Amino acid sequence: MQPRQGIIEIFSTFVQFDADRFNVWATDSKLQRSIKKCLEQYPQQTSESFWVLYWYKIWQIESSPLAVGHISAYLQEVCYWAARKIAVNFISQFSIADCFQIAIPCIYKILKNFNPEYSTNLKTYAEYAFERFLKDSLRLRKEADICTDWALLHKISRKRLVNSLENAGLNSQIINNYVLAWECFKELYTSDSQTIRQLGKPNTITWQAITQLYNRQTLSQLTPETLEKWLSTCAKAVRDFLYPKFVSVDAPINGQESGNLLDILPADLPASLLTEIIAEEESTTRQTQQDQLNQVLMDALAALDIQAQKLIQAYYEQKLTQQQIAEQLEMKQYTVSRRLTSIKRSLITTLSQWSIDSLHISPTPVVLDAISKSLEEWLNNYYTHPHLKSRTS
Repeated sequence: MQPRQGIIEIFSTFVQFDADRFNVWATDSKLQRSIKKCLEQYPQQTSESFWVLYWYKIWQIESSPLAVGHISAYLQEVCYWAARKIAVNFISQFSIADCFQIAIPCIYKILKNFNPEYSTNLKTYAEYAFERFLKDSLRLRKEADICTDWALLHKISRKRLVNSLENAGLNSQIINNYVLAWECFKELYTSDSQTIRQLGKPNTITWQAITQLYNRQTLSQLTPETLEKWLSTCAKAVRDFLYPKFVSVDAPINGQESGNLLDILPADLPASLLTEIIAEEESTTRQTQQDQLNQVLMDALAALDIQAQKLIQAYYEQKLTQQQIAEQLEMKQYTVSRRLTSIKRSLITTLSQWSIDSLHISPTPVVLDAISKSLEEWLNNYYTHPHLKSRTS
């Protein structure tokens, strides 16, 4: 699989298979136009993490199919490798392409359960979610493949039945009726576990008993034929839920000669949200840089010899004068002064190098003066707040 290059390609292209092999990256024109427009408005935003967070928040606020499309494009590689791993490592009649198509609808579940406050790496979370979803789906499909409709209805949980009926587009009242019919069916139509997979259709007497139980609980007058039809619908909904049909965002809209699903999506992006995300990312970047700076300085302090550590601790934590330090450490005062100056110079050099490497700032006299003042402030803060030191020990 050839890696994708650039934000536009990453957020607008999809895996295209040739038989069971990756073939090419297919471009979705609507998504391509969308991400291009975003980059034209904010050309400085070139990181994947920024745009993932952006589209995730759009989805949170609007449940936007456009956002789902971009995130689905972003996670194509992750889904492909998860599908390949399952197809290769597990004995299955499903190919890599099959596993990929089974897993990709999990995008909605990933979006629902992902929390950027706990983990900012969506790809890592999605990799685990895709693999788990695939394993569960293949197990259920294998079970469904060898079960009759009536056995399948015995094996499924109430939650899966409800999810399947919701997926079929039924309203809550119909779902409640179907679920109650299913409960009556399970209560009155049983078989021993050895033959449950090939459980046949209930006989006439059993259908009458199931119908009578349902009618007593609902004060209805339904017929056995109606209950049989309902339960057959339930079984079909479960199988359809386990074997979903996939619709491209470029698919034509029903009843229209032209246009596709993405044509009905809003073209304008909420600028206020984008501004908010930019500010949030800038804040996160600043915090990351501050954390890195803290670690650099703490590592530098830890690398000092024992005497130097005692000296700087006495000066900044105990607030002793140079004369008091000299008496405590049995040194000459001028030696204390020279050692303190040497330690600070060493720390300034460390900070200057970090600024060059991480911030790409050249150590001009003005910058060095600012670094010196910042270092003094940092040392005073660090040694007067014990919890900062204990957190790093």
